[in-house]
Amino acid sequence: MELNDANLQTLTEFLRKTLNPDPAVRRPAEKFLETVEGNQNYSLLLLTLLEKSQDDVIRVCAAVTFKNYIKRNWRIVEDEPNKISEADRTAIKANIVNLMLSSPEQIQKQLSDAISIIGREDFPQKWPDLLTEMVTRFRSGDFHIINGVLRTAHSLFKRYRHEFKSNELWSEIKLVLDTFALPLTELFKATIELCQTHANDVNALKVLFSSLTLISKLFYSLNFQDLPEFFEDNMETWMTNFHGLLTLDNKLLQTDDEEEAGLLELLKSQICDNAALYAQKYDEEFQPYLPRFVTAIWNLLVSTGQEVKYDLLVSNAIQFLASVCERPHYKHLFEDQSTLTSICEKVIVPNMEFRSADEEAFEDNSEEYIRRDLEGSDIDTRRRAACDLVRGLCKFFEGPVTAIFSGYVNSMLTEYAKSPRENWKHKDAAIYLVTSLASKAQTQKHGITQANELVNLNEFFVNHILPDLKSSNIDEFPVLKTDAIKYVMIFRSQLPKEQLLQAVPLLISHLQAQSTVEHTYAAHALERLFTMRGPNNATLITSAEMALFTEQLLTNLFKALSLPGSAENEYIMKAIMRSFSLLQEAIVPYIPTLIGQLTQKLLLVSKNPSKPHFNHYLFESLCLSVRITCKANPATVSSFEEALFPVFTEILQNDVQEFLPYVFQVMSLLLEIHSNSIPASYMALFPHLLQPVLWERTGNIPPLVRLLQAYLEKGGATIAASAADKVPGLLGVFQKLIASKANDHQGFYLLNSIIEHMPAESIIQYRKQIFILLFQRLQSSKTTKFIKSFLVFVNLYCVKYGAIALQEIFDSIQPKMFGMVLEKIIIPEVQKVSGIVEKKICAVGITKILTECPAMMDTEYTKLWTPLLQALIGLFELPEDDSIPDDEHFIDIEDTPGYQTAFSQLAFAGKKEHDPIGDAVGNPKILLAQSLHKLSTACPGRVPSMLSTSMNAEALQFLQGYLQAATVQLV
Repeated sequence: MELNDANLQTLTEFLRKTLNPDPAVRRPAEKFLETVEGNQNYSLLLLTLLEKSQDDVIRVCAAVTFKNYIKRNWRIVEDEPNKISEADRTAIKANIVNLMLSSPEQIQKQLSDAISIIGREDFPQKWPDLLTEMVTRFRSGDFHIINGVLRTAHSLFKRYRHEFKSNELWSEIKLVLDTFALPLTELFKATIELCQTHANDVNALKVLFSSLTLISKLFYSLNFQDLPEFFEDNMETWMTNFHGLLTLDNKLLQTDDEEEAGLLELLKSQICDNAALYAQKYDEEFQPYLPRFVTAIWNLLVSTGQEVKYDLLVSNAIQFLASVCERPHYKHLFEDQSTLTSICEKVIVPNMEFRSADEEAFEDNSEEYIRRDLEGSDIDTRRRAACDLVRGLCKFFEGPVTAIFSGYVNSMLTEYAKSPRENWKHKDAAIYLVTSLASKAQTQKHGITQANELVNLNEFFVNHILPDLKSSNIDEFPVLKTDAIKYVMIFRSQLPKEQLLQAVPLLISHLQAQSTVEHTYAAHALERLFTMRGPNNATLITSAEMALFTEQLLTNLFKALSLPGSAENEYIMKAIMRSFSLLQEAIVPYIPTLIGQLTQKLLLVSKNPSKPHFNHYLFESLCLSVRITCKANPATVSSFEEALFPVFTEILQNDVQEFLPYVFQVMSLLLEIHSNSIPASYMALFPHLLQPVLWERTGNIPPLVRLLQAYLEKGGATIAASAADKVPGLLGVFQKLIASKANDHQGFYLLNSIIEHMPAESIIQYRKQIFILLFQRLQSSKTTKFIKSFLVFVNLYCVKYGAIALQEIFDSIQPKMFGMVLEKIIIPEVQKVSGIVEKKICAVGITKILTECPAMMDTEYTKLWTPLLQALIGLFELPEDDSIPDDEHFIDIEDTPGYQTAFSQLAFAGKKEHDPIGDAVGNPKILLAQSLHKLSTACPGRVPSMLSTSMNAEALQFLQGYLQAATVQLV
């Protein structure tokens, strides 16, 4: 693509179309951009637009498109095409910093993100001058430019907060500190002086305070891994100024907005974070400064109001106290009873209250409320911080703190009892307090795993939680109902089973609550209870115990999906999936009605897939319906195909990329259920599955390979007879996969199925070419994974076509090639093969080479006979990997089944491991003994003499054992 006006004009038109709400206009435009993004200069055209376009909307759109393009394509992945040419990469790095600094803020933010994405890959090795180019801009005195640099540096360095320690990371941080720490400190001091100079100029203060906040964030990132020498030497400068800023109160920077945090709050909350970092990690060096920070932060807490805009500040300030109070040598600061009472009274209790802002979120923004409360993204909420402080204080003062709070809990519950309608928030706070007091350790999988002995959880459940769950009006006091459901959920490992069983029907009725939060929590609680383990690794709650409630459970779950706000509620869908898995054949009578509802839902969401988790659980539920019903009656597979194929066809025709890997998995599951023939509806689809475009997307590869394997297994002969012209296409897929290190094993899965299921005559003409391709790959890049797969394939070929055929095909490629493969690959590497089926294939294949290949007995290959036998005995006797995968019912589906690159494996579409040898060989060791016996009868004396000359004693002993077990001997 040339950098010219015509191309700029075309790009502008397509960018404008991508903003169109009508999918018929938007989708083709997105597709067009996807097809041209690999062209040279595409990225430079975008940069030209965002710099020079007259239309601000197009400028921002170009900036966002550019950032997303960089995000997708900058990283160079081995075996995958590099979509950005070297010339473009160099041009982007040469211009982007200048462009970012001279752009308006909206565009600056996008370019700043793009720089940090590029920096993550290229800095410092491939972009050594990035930092110096940025640092020189500090001298410009223009804070629009300075803030651009600070923002970029922040997005570049913030990964230091969560990277694992490594020498590479240390040397990068050292380089950054050498270039950046001094200028940053000078800028910090200069900015504070400017704040004093411009103390009465509100506009100047706004810019300066946003700089100070960014500088404070950079301080946090640069100090996170370890205390750098530079900052230790300059601690006085930083801490004195941080303390000064904490106690500063500038009337001009106070905002009237009750919701949005102002600059002053943002800066102070970052300083609380910085102080907590030093108090936790570098307490010795920080000790001289600690008392004044404790005082300043305590005063802040006591004087800050309840408005939402202070939430981040208050929670960070409380987190600071929490991190200080659990360090043994700050214990004395909190020992005094009056101090503890004061903290409880003035900090913890007020910040546990359910405020009107929380109530609004509960009612009007349920998704955000659930994310904060249930998924733990509430790190910066007051309640969460107060809860952490309670936990911190309980570490050394569990008795006194529990006593102080018990008083509060009782008085709150008494207030509630006087007038529930007026005082329900008192009960909410009491439950929250009990929860934070009782929970010492918690995991996502089991809820609370360790509880405070001083709190009687069962008694509290019976007296205060059960009455709310049993209340006949499920829509009254929805917040308290939600609290009660959450109590059951988080203390599920502490409450006795009979109480959980008592709760199940009550939770089922709460699925009908109008409140989104309430019915979502009910679904989530049921799903969690269904994954609890009982004795013998089975589920704690059994299908039999659910018999009375099965119909109500399924009815209410599906009804809940039609409640306002829950059409794509992932918690409900996950509960449906888990219920199916728990109830197994008990769901069969209901499937005819439910499958219609599931396919209807699938059709709707496929129009615009926006909730990855919901969609994942929806497909899992479909798989379960198919598996459970067809297990009971395989003939029902055709009614599932009738229900699902119309929707699948639409998804394939509209190329709904997110759903294709799922559709292929469900189709494999359906096809695998058929007895040995392929229905015509599948054969019609076969040619489409070989289209190269489908194989370009990495997420499609595993499910497509599995689907092709199912085609081959059920109809290798049909394909050979009615679609012989498609065999080269099938082998073309194999060739593409084998060339990639990431996907070569998938290529072997396909190849093994071709060898196993296709009639020999249909592939005879391609065999030699297949081996040549494999040898080329072996020469160019020989990885352990490739070797293991290669060994399994070679031995499968031997099992299928015989040892003579294997030796002949090798030697036809190059004389003596068979011996080279044995000596260089099979003998030294066979030990690496893992997996029961894989080992069995190799054992049977090698046994055939040893005993059914005349060339092994009387040519130069004979010297390899004993080493090969020894390698086989090693394969039998060396330790086997015996880890057993978790039963699929308990698998917690990946929390982030990402759409784009990752392949979202459906746990319940699980494929049974296939053994191509099957019952023909029960025990490969016995087979070896019998085959050696047969060989020795054919050429008496040869086998014992070969064994006695060069076989190691230990291997011989094992071999004797096999012969005895098979009751045969060598002659």
